[in-house]
Amino acid sequence: MEHTVLPELDVPEHVLQPLLSIANCSTLNSALEKLISSARTEYGRSALAAINIIPLVLQLVKSLSTLETRSFLSSSLKLLRNLSAGEVQNQNSFITNKGVETISISLKSVVKYSDSDQGVVRAGLQLLGNVSLAGEEHQRAIWHHFFPYQFMEIARIRKTEICDALCMVIYTCCSGSNEREGELCGVQGLKIVTKIIGTASQVGFAEDWFQWLVSKLCLEESHFPTFFYQLGVDVVVNSEDLNCKVAVFSEEQAFLLGVLSEVLNQQTDDISVSNECIMCVLGILKKALVTVDFSSRGKSGLPTGIPAVDVLGYSITILRDVCANYGSADSAGSVTVVDSLLSCGLLELLLNILRNLEPPEIIRNSSSRGENQDRAHDLLKKSPYKGFRRDIVAVTGNCLYGRKHAQDEIRQRNGIVLLLQQCVTDEDNPFLREWGIWLKRNLLLENNENKQEVAELELQGVVDAPELARLGLRVEVDQITRRLKLVNVT
Repeated sequence: MEHTVLPELDVPEHVLQPLLSIANCSTLNSALEKLISSARTEYGRSALAAINIIPLVLQLVKSLSTLETRSFLSSSLKLLRNLSAGEVQNQNSFITNKGVETISISLKSVVKYSDSDQGVVRAGLQLLGNVSLAGEEHQRAIWHHFFPYQFMEIARIRKTEICDALCMVIYTCCSGSNEREGELCGVQGLKIVTKIIGTASQVGFAEDWFQWLVSKLCLEESHFPTFFYQLGVDVVVNSEDLNCKVAVFSEEQAFLLGVLSEVLNQQTDDISVSNECIMCVLGILKKALVTVDFSSRGKSGLPTGIPAVDVLGYSITILRDVCANYGSADSAGSVTVVDSLLSCGLLELLLNILRNLEPPEIIRNSSSRGENQDRAHDLLKKSPYKGFRRDIVAVTGNCLYGRKHAQDEIRQRNGIVLLLQQCVTDEDNPFLREWGIWLKRNLLLENNENKQEVAELELQGVVDAPELARLGLRVEVDQITRRLKLVNVT
């Protein structure tokens, strides 16, 4: 058999010849390519498992330790990756033959070079990800060899494809294991996760593994405050309130909140958000309200590229989506979270934001004001990003849904007129009017006291009657009490 191996390769004959024979090829390169293709199918993986090919390929990997053999190493890892995709016999053989240790040594030899081959690292991680799906024994073996130091070395590679594959391995290894999850959220693991978040914020992510990892750790578990503050630019500990420690918000913090906001927006009904997480988000919102410059109107929606503004906006949208999970009676966890927010003064905070915010554009343009009024309006805060008012209205409307005590609080805080004024069209706040109508509906639903106050306001001309009609309501005089009341017309 001529030209079966290149001169720079040092592959033992007892490894090389069986591989060439199995693939029916004359060169190692063509043999690997053929086997990789065969292992893409379930039938091919099963057939190769029957002849116990895993030990042969692992021995091949051990012999490929130089820069000159890098392409063969890449092909060998791709073959192992394909062989381990859902084939239990191959996955078990990989563990039995110390495959994790072999791959660990190979990846160390690659990662140590500054110009390390990203394809080799990615294939190795994908292999480990496939093996980890086999169960606890496999996950434990991978974790033992790679956590924390080798995970950290790989996390330093700022490439999207590496970040995605690394998240797959870590997420799978930690699924169902409180011990490994605890280690990941410890001192060493914290460094790994923050490095991953930093990489994703710079180069992005192409697969769902990153979102799954951070949503698991930050939303469903109670680790969000730890990760968020670790990403801060300037951390100042305030002994009075440990939830408000960050003096300057970073791009990474804004990015993390943006990712969590997107996850919640897409999967609100599928995620149970921890109370610790959402209370921390409320604390971040309060801090951002102090940090953000409200002296000029924002010219774009989220993300704006200004960390403090993005932190503010994403905190609000997270609260909006958490409060939207009003669902059914079995969503007791989410109800508890919303009630916790209300008990911590969320509605008062939202009303104060709206009171201190300049009126919507249509009201500003239609109002005839004197010089003193102009100066007063100039002192009001401007929306730091397009959609800010809409998001505040949306959170408020979601909080009010089916919660009479929240509806009553609005009335008791003299907030009804303020909220009814939000039902207008505004170019700087797309869908503000629609969210305003939603808010009105939830404010009045099955609340006679609020309906009575709105009816009296309508008679005084404070509330626009056509807007009430669009809600399916009209004002009538009660024939017994002779007082105004709102009635349904639908």
